Amino acid sequence: QVHVQDAGGGSVQAGGSLRLSCAVSGSTYPRIYIGWFRQVSSGKKREGVAHIDSNGRTSYKASVQGRFTISKDNAKSEWYLQMDSLKPEDTAMYYCAADTTRSGPDLEDWWYDYWGQGTQVTVSS
Repeated sequence: QVHVQDAGGGSVQAGGSLRLSCAVSGSTYPRIYIGWFRQVSSGKKREGVAHIDSNGRTSYKASVQGRFTISKDNAKSEWYLQMDSLKPEDTAMYYCAADTTRSGPDLEDWWYDYWGQGTQVTVSS
């Protein structure tokens, strides 16, 4: 059973930085696809923020391009979302998602099978 553990959220002022982490365990598959999603409130749709393939290819939501960086630590089976120049509109619950096979577009959430519990990011002006 694949388990996803995300962490690293917090409260920062606009212009600040945070680094989210995502640890994935229990997978025996050679490839893992990781996406970061965020949800402003429980009634809102989750939106894709960043994605990284098992070969290192990345993609980003346009509004975070150049400010957010997704990366992987191969030695630890951990993934990170470095968030710089944060804005109040980045405030949301952030979720790490994983899957072992690709079956959809990078930043759409419906095909990711494994999800972390979420970590809150709050950016004040």
